[in-house]
Amino acid sequence: MRRNDKILIVVTLLAVGIMWAWMYGHRERGGYVVVSVDGEEYGKYSLEEEQMVEIGETNRLEITDGGAKMVHADCPDQICVQTPAIKREYEMIVCMPNRVSVMVER
Repeated sequence: MRRNDKILIVVTLLAVGIMWAWMYGHRERGGYVVVSVDGEEYGKYSLEEEQMVEIGETNRLEITDGGAKMVHADCPDQICVQTPAIKREYEMIVCMPNRVSVMVER
């Protein structure tokens, strides 16, 4: 590999890193979360109000510190429970077995 090839690779990686940081850093924090069950809107909840939201009999969503986190699900894989809290616009938590989705909006 020649010197110019190495320079091109470094410059490309730096450009991609800067673009990713700019895009991620400029996503605004959302104002509320929209909970959907089976494709239908279940409810909208403010991220500024700390609360526990029971989603049917299957899931429980905790809203605290400006973010939302799924704290309980009766599904076997528990992927939604392991998902970190969401705070920024368009971030999502999805529980596929229970057909529950939570998305941050402004």
